[in-house]
Amino acid sequence: MSTPRATSSSPSSLTPRWKYDVFLSFKGKDTQNNFTGHLYAALQHKGIFTFRDEEELERGESISPTLLKAIEESWCAIIILSKNYVSSTWCLDELAKIVRCKKEIGLTILPIFYYVNPSDIRKQAEALYVHNFFERTETWKAALREVANLSGWHLRDSF
Repeated sequence: MSTPRATSSSPSSLTPRWKYDVFLSFKGKDTQNNFTGHLYAALQHKGIFTFRDEEELERGESISPTLLKAIEESWCAIIILSKNYVSSTWCLDELAKIVRCKKEIGLTILPIFYYVNPSDIRKQAEALYVHNFFERTETWKAALREVANLSGWHLRDSF
């Protein structure tokens, strides 16, 4: 599978517009050492240049400017929505940035529902309230609802 690495508008320029083919967004403790690790390896094996952040930030820490820039420089984002994804303010900030980039620069979003239903994500969005981050809660809710309404892949035993 090859991704359409867009070039700049100048016909003489062959520089790719995107630095990464794929940006992976996931809750590390849920999927990093199993599904996400295997997906990353498979993408790399196919020559798909993928950004995967290996750091684990604690609750309340700010998302790094490097991470935000990587989202902007990616052709698509694969979001692995798992049971604890919504519990991470870092994941929610990533998600809000991804949705904003979809609207502003045409970033493609590919959601994977990892042992959760899209309806569970929509319910979590409606119930989301993080006291210390009240001003960002509405942005997070809107981003979760939007992604939960996208067509994606469902990984599950049964529901």
